[in-house]
Amino acid sequence: MFAERGFDGATIRGIAGVAGVDPALVHHYFGSKDKLFLEAVAAPADPDELLPEVLAADRDALGAAVVRMALRVWDGPARHGGLALLRSAVGNEWTAKLLREFLVSKVLRRVVATLGFDPDERAARASLVASQLIGMVMVRYVLRLEPMASASPESVVAALGPTVQRYLTGDVVLPEP
Repeated sequence: MFAERGFDGATIRGIAGVAGVDPALVHHYFGSKDKLFLEAVAAPADPDELLPEVLAADRDALGAAVVRMALRVWDGPARHGGLALLRSAVGNEWTAKLLREFLVSKVLRRVVATLGFDPDERAARASLVASQLIGMVMVRYVLRLEPMASASPESVVAALGPTVQRYLTGDVVLPEP
């Protein structure tokens, strides 16, 4: 349901119906749609635990805060699960849809929503940020391309934070559908 309808379009009742169980059972085991979604995508981290620090950052420091958050996830114990999810998404469209939905609905949409842009511009800016973050993960953790693979987190933040900041708040040519 999440892959087909996205996070916003999926409901506990609909998911329970497809699974042939009572919605109360889904609530009992997962507690909320958010927790069920995190389980479904095998998310390496819970955005509700990570985003408050990012969202508390000054507008001019948001890019660095986003990169720092991503590095905290990927340099932590969730790295192996995250890499498995990313590798699976590359070859499996269903997993790719779930990963896209996770990245957009649970992380980037919440960050760009604080910036006051119209919905189309928010979506375009979020996709630019995603390109930078996924590129960082590919280079640092999958390809292990030096010097990025062994660079300190703060040097990665210093190198990539300004680009992410520009994508979030600066003058950019936005991709069009």
